[in-house]
Amino acid sequence: MDSALPNKRKARRPGARASLKRVFHRERQINRSAAGNGLLFFLMAICGAFMVLPIVMIVNNSLKPLDEIFQFPPRIFVRNPTFENFSDLFVLMNDSWVPFSRYILNTIIITGCGTVGHVICASLAAYPLSKHDFPGKNTLFSLVILSMMFSWTVTQIPNYMIITYLGINNTHLALILPACAFGMGLYLMKQFMEQLPDSLIESARLDGAGEFGVFWRIIMPNVKPAWLTLAIFQFQTLWGNTGYLFLRDEELKPLQFAMQAITRGGAQRAGASAAVALIIAAIPITFFLVCQSNILETMTTSGIKE
Repeated sequence: MDSALPNKRKARRPGARASLKRVFHRERQINRSAAGNGLLFFLMAICGAFMVLPIVMIVNNSLKPLDEIFQFPPRIFVRNPTFENFSDLFVLMNDSWVPFSRYILNTIIITGCGTVGHVICASLAAYPLSKHDFPGKNTLFSLVILSMMFSWTVTQIPNYMIITYLGINNTHLALILPACAFGMGLYLMKQFMEQLPDSLIESARLDGAGEFGVFWRIIMPNVKPAWLTLAIFQFQTLWGNTGYLFLRDEELKPLQFAMQAITRGGAQRAGASAAVALIIAAIPITFFLVCQSNILETMTTSGIKE
């Protein structure tokens, strides 16, 4: 009798597991119906088509001859593609008394240094605000949030006065230094670092790691999706900055200023302007595609939980 009981219990287990599988399968069928998924994908396809339409038009306009650019009603797709717009743009840039390579170098300096500086400053400031307790911590973070409530046009005059007082007006630092102190990056990094478990930091300290070692070897690798997302946002902002408020010398101005000067040339430069629009949009889109997986991870993950 005793030896038969385990066999009966073993015989019941497959049936119980099968019933549980049927229940779970039925719940999945109720929660994820084929009609609901089809409707969801249909709506997402419509939204995706509207989002990709401007990019498609930018690419096609850059390949259109002048007669198709001024055609009414306008057509989305090009009929007779040509590269004359890019050749016209190349001729216009070569006629400038400042070399085209100089505009590119200025843009690389401003965008690269501003993006790296912003990520480093925001991460260094977010670490003590998220993982240390000190007097005035909540007040400082409230000031950071308050600074995000004002648009750039409201703080334009105070920023110009500060840059002039520091003596860095008409230099690249006039664009790089304010980019390093943008409050949105600090807020994003702090919120993401707070989700890291304190036990991870304590174990690193027990192993002999200092504060900078904990920050560089533990914190930064675990918040990589956050600071890559921050780098993309800051890259896009600096890439579109013309620097007209602080930069006066032509040899210090970025590529965006030269591109916008071409677009103000009138109807005879419409083809070159279409090529300019493609170049302006191509670099941020390429940078986004390279780091796309990390952006999606930042938006979907909830961090490391204990």
